Formats: sequence, C-alpha cells, structure tokens
Amino acid sequence: MKFATKAIHAGVHPDPETGAIMTPIYQTSTYVQRSPGDHRGYEYSRTHNPTRTQLQNAVAALENGKHGLAFASGMAAIDCLLKLFSPGDEIISTNDLYGGSYRLFTKVYEPLGLKFHFVPMHDMAAVREKVSSRTKLIWVETPTNPLLNVIDIAAAAAIAKEAGALLAVDNTFSTPYIQTPLDLGADIVMHSLTKYMAGHSDTVMGALVVQDDAVAERLRFYQNACGGTPGPQDCFLVLRGLKTLHLRMQRHCENGRAIAEYLRQHPKVEKVFWPGFESHPNHAVAAKQMRDFGGMISFVLKGDRKEDAVAVLEKFQLFALAESLGGVESLCGHPATMTHASIPAAERLKAGLSDSLIRLSVGIEDAEDLIDDLAQAIG
Repeated sequence: MKFATKAIHAGVHPDPETGAIMTPIYQTSTYVQRSPGDHRGYEYSRTHNPTRTQLQNAVAALENGKHGLAFASGMAAIDCLLKLFSPGDEIISTNDLYGGSYRLFTKVYEPLGLKFHFVPMHDMAAVREKVSSRTKLIWVETPTNPLLNVIDIAAAAAIAKEAGALLAVDNTFSTPYIQTPLDLGADIVMHSLTKYMAGHSDTVMGALVVQDDAVAERLRFYQNACGGTPGPQDCFLVLRGLKTLHLRMQRHCENGRAIAEYLRQHPKVEKVFWPGFESHPNHAVAAKQMRDFGGMISFVLKGDRKEDAVAVLEKFQLFALAESLGGVESLCGHPATMTHASIPAAERLKAGLSDSLIRLSVGIEDAEDLIDDLAQAIG
C-alpha cells in the first residue's frame, strides 16, 4: 500500500456499531462489563479507548511498525521510554537536540541515576567512543533541532546492535512521509504528534512506535500505570490530521526548498541550515535515508548579532513568532530564548547554537508570500 493510501486508510476501520466512516470520539471514562472481568477489550479509558486504539494503529502503520502507543505529549512519550532503564544505565544522545528532551534527561532522569553522554552524532566515531557495557540506549534526532544536522540512522543502529542497546529516533521533524527509521534498523520511533502529524496547531500529543513485542508490553505497562495518556478528542484531531499528512508534507517540502534557496542567496544572510543543500555536511546521508528534506530551516544573519535576529523576528508579518512547529501556518522562533532556553548557554554554544540563530517552520501558504515576508523582515 502506497503512503498516501496508508495515510487515509491504514490502521482504521468504520465504526462497527453505526458504520461511521470517521472514527467516533469515544468520550467515556468506563465501559459496561457483561460479568466481572468479561468485557469487550475495554475496561477504563486510561488503559484503552477505541479512538486512541485506532490512532495508535494508524501511526504504527505509517511508520511500518507493529505497536503504537499514544501519550498526552511528546515529553510524556519520552518519559515512558526512559522508564525502561535503571540507575547506572548509560544513554548516548545527540548534543544538538530539543531543549525539552535535554531538560528531561538532565533534570529528571540524571538525578535518578541514569547517565547521559551528549555527542555530535553526525560523526559516528563520537558515538563509538562513548559506548560501554552500560550503554542501553542511543537517542537520535535527525534532522536535529534546531541546527538540522543529519545523523546516519543505519550506522547508529549497527552500533546499538553491537552494544546490545536500543536505538530510538525522534522522527518529529521528518515524519514517516520523509523517513521511516524502523526500516533503517531503529527499535523505537518517537513523535511529538503535536507537530506535523496533527498539523493544525490545535492539539498536544506524543507517540512511540516499536517492533519488539516484549518492549511494547513493557511500554504499555508504563503507559497505563503512569497514566500519561491522551483524551479521545485529541486522538480524533490527530487522526483527522493524518489523512492529509502526505499533501501537507509535500507542500512543506516544496516551500522549504524555495525559502532555503532564497535565504542562501540573500546578501544579509551568513549561513542557512537545511539538509537539502549539497553543501550540507551530511547531505549524502540525508539523500540516502530521506525522501525529501522538509520544511524546517534555520539561519544566521551576517554579523551574528542577537539584536539583529530579534529585530527580524519582531518584523515578521506572516511568520508568527511562537513556540512549536509543523502546523499549516508558518512560524518563526529564537531557540536560545524559546525552545532551547533550558539548555545552559555554554552547552548551546558548544553544540553550535548561537544566540543569533533564527528557526523557521515553513508552512503551506503561497511561497511567494512567505518570501515577501522574509524580504521585508530582513530588509
């Protein structure tokens, strides 16, 4: 089944009671049982909910996975994943990653005994240097947030397998439209469904997709026991968003390319971070594992001054200055003070994230209008 068809049909089915083509919102907390313990697969909506079940099945199908689990946020999904590990276990992570992930790693789980190594994963040698008998997880973002570094998923999978560790990939920036990490050897895929998968900036949710039955069983236990599950209304909204994922992503990619090319030629722009450029350090890897290059772009102005970046951000008219990404509307942000403010300045600078970096989430508006907005904001 081709991707566009899967986006609309895979993992879902008409309502068995009424034949409703769209999955109903099962707005219920509990379910009547025929006899104690004799039920139809549903007891309590923290444990299972029919709307959530179909969403989980749909996300798993799009990622070519076997098991899908939905959570109240992307951070709740990562939190559930980290519960697989014990004090003394070590996790290797990219050093260029979402600030919320870094905060969860260092402020919540490091004090509980997990050890994290943050390395520049575009260089696999840096990963190999940190592997030890205690390594239990390799955590990958690719492309990374916000510097758009590209990490070789297949190479990371080989290292993880050799070490007897799991490989988890945050696929939020790419979505399964662009890349499917499980096909490249990953064990777990994580999504902030809030972003491209839902696509309309109207809900917050996360997901994990896995292949291994035993890992899925453990994750389901924590999902239910710890209770970070989404409500049926939010599940419905993401299900609706998935049905146009392929159309939206095609436009995000087309607009992203147009904006990246415009910025690269702008006389006031020093550098553009976008994996579609042949000059990108890991473009060959991107071309190998990605089907397109997405709508996320970062850039710095000549002079590399924070005040100049702030002035541009304040002048945008179509690009909205806001947290998040992946909606139909274009957004702009200043990672150093917004999405990545929880990372200490020294660590940000060490990873290459300067205070003058501007991040764009290119939407699906007319590209000419977006370029006009860039032109007037940059000057």
